[in-house]
Amino acid sequence: MSEKITASVGDKQIIIETGKLAKQADGAVTVQMGDTIVIVAAVAATKAKEGQDFFPLTVDYREKAAAAGKFPGGYFKREGRPTEKEILTCRLTDRPIRPLFPKGWYNEVQVQTVLLSADGENDPDILSIVGASASLMVSDIPWAGPLGAVRVGRINGKFVANPTHGEQAESDLDLVYVGNEKDIVMYEGAAKEISEADFNAALKWAHEVIQPQIQAQKDLAAKFGKKKREITLKIVPDEILAEAKALAGDRFVPALLTPGKLAREGACNAIKEEVGAKLVEKFGVEKVTPFVINDAFYYIQKEAVRKLILESGKRLDGRDFETVRPLHSEVGILPRAHGSALFSRGETQAVTLATLGTGDDTQEFDSYTGGENTKKFILHYNFPNFSVGETGRISGPGRREIGHGALAERSIEPMIPLKDYPYAVRVTSEIMESNGSTSMATVCGGTLALMDAGVPMIRPVAGISVGICTEYGADKSISKYQLLTDIIGWEDAYCDMDCKIAGTEKGITGFQLDLKLKGLPHAIMELAVEKARIARLFILGEMAKTIATPRKDISPYAPRITTLKVNPEKIGAIIGPGGKNIKRLVEESGCEIDIEDDGTVNIFSVSAEGMKIAVDAISGMTAEAEVGKIYRGKVVTVKEFGAFVEFLPGKDGLVHISELANFRVKKTEDIVKVGDDITVKCLGVDEKGRVRLSRKAAMEDRDKEAAAAAAAPAPEA
Repeated sequence: MSEKITASVGDKQIIIETGKLAKQADGAVTVQMGDTIVIVAAVAATKAKEGQDFFPLTVDYREKAAAAGKFPGGYFKREGRPTEKEILTCRLTDRPIRPLFPKGWYNEVQVQTVLLSADGENDPDILSIVGASASLMVSDIPWAGPLGAVRVGRINGKFVANPTHGEQAESDLDLVYVGNEKDIVMYEGAAKEISEADFNAALKWAHEVIQPQIQAQKDLAAKFGKKKREITLKIVPDEILAEAKALAGDRFVPALLTPGKLAREGACNAIKEEVGAKLVEKFGVEKVTPFVINDAFYYIQKEAVRKLILESGKRLDGRDFETVRPLHSEVGILPRAHGSALFSRGETQAVTLATLGTGDDTQEFDSYTGGENTKKFILHYNFPNFSVGETGRISGPGRREIGHGALAERSIEPMIPLKDYPYAVRVTSEIMESNGSTSMATVCGGTLALMDAGVPMIRPVAGISVGICTEYGADKSISKYQLLTDIIGWEDAYCDMDCKIAGTEKGITGFQLDLKLKGLPHAIMELAVEKARIARLFILGEMAKTIATPRKDISPYAPRITTLKVNPEKIGAIIGPGGKNIKRLVEESGCEIDIEDDGTVNIFSVSAEGMKIAVDAISGMTAEAEVGKIYRGKVVTVKEFGAFVEFLPGKDGLVHISELANFRVKKTEDIVKVGDDITVKCLGVDEKGRVRLSRKAAMEDRDKEAAAAAAAPAPEA
């Protein structure tokens, strides 16, 4: 028997149903908004794998072409590896639910979302998050939900819940918000320089909007939910943990305060190896497994880091809580890149490259759920193993790299006037060193590279990450906390938040929140947003010392562009039958030519000579005959009554036999032959567009000009 429940989200309805599909899963629901429907199923293994030492949660989201009544693109006509949108939706679904599983529980969990119906207006990513929460709520899997989720837009200053794609096109905000009954759990998105005050207002508005969803899930679980299973947590025995603390003593504090990431890690690992060997000696190898050693020392280091911050007021690298690490930036560091930059913030370093492309470089992709299906601005982020001094599998970009690149891309994109900019633009970020927030270093470095490339950015963009270290009281609420500006890697690992906010001097353009907590109060988040603003303005000031505005000219290695505006009715003449004319012109000039429906013709070339060939040809193809103007043309056809001359590219006119010479011509071939270049004058154009030309009149004009030149007085010496 199925159970269905409806929740209002703004002026829309979300319908959650369970008990109808995927009944063998531990928990499964369908979630519907409009005609967009997803199924989300959750399953947990009955026991952990032997030797499992981490929580193996897999969240997967897949879109099916059939959901939109389409065939997949490509040869095989079957969905293949996940698209970037699918990967980003996986991450959106994963990040809020992950902190709510029990610590020390290592059974494998899979949460899978499949798009069953797409109406092209309502995006299914929000439904995936809601469905993940609801499927876990009705399952027997231990999980501390529920969560509510909403996308917030802002149109004409008014917040809109779950805007359609059409509405989102008019919005200056794209906020995905996830929360519980009291607090923020996760957010992500972009904006067009929204102020901090308006951003905080959007978070609070979103929190109120999601409450009906949360109540609906609680009601659904009460009616149809399974009893939560009994679980066994895998934790370090108290006696071993106590002995490890005793053996380590106070040595971890100076080790943690060692300057430099690698030196700090080395000092802590030396203590870990020494104490680990003594633990094995005392308790035996069966009790002191590698998992026990690693987990014990994670706990000890975490406790030490948090005590340093909350009790001693110290950070691992010696900074105070507001100071941004030392900054260094350069531009133009790579001779052949169209734009390049180096950006360093402490031990985080990114080399960024900007590339200008033509219309053919615009990315196109299948879009089953509506919205845009092309991208003129692309940012790719790469994180090699050497950036953290490690070895590992070398492969293509993983989910993390795609997510970080997407965050940097949406942070920068609002400041590029793509609508009026003829180039496609790509930024690649190559991380050289990593010790905290490489995605925000990518925002800064990407901005510098774009300005170095001469991309006319409206304003520079910078980003920073703010962390938090918390302590909970007896009432399970935060009793003590410390915000940390510009967190380093171990502060991210051992503390509770990674709040990334990017923007300009005028407002916020990109944001992402990850928590290890079950939620964070809005009042604390407001303080974090303000700290991010202060740090961002400081970084922007430092970046301006390197390059403050976009360069006036582009790299000599970038394609030049000339834009012509032609009568749309002339587009056919430029293209020619079967594309004959445009193909010939591209081959002759070496240019790339993009023609838009409104008559805009963009010509891209790295050669000035090739550009001239293309411009002259298109200008000629679209030019109209001017009465009285002299043309140089080629004889293309000879008839008894005269010759047809191509006086403009693709445009012929008739030189009547009587207009071939200033004497009586008996036979056309006596004067001209096919292929001859001759000078002609336009005598007129009739109502059918037929052009009358005259070789005789052109010769007479030439003779008059020569006579006038001969009669003119010689210039004085």
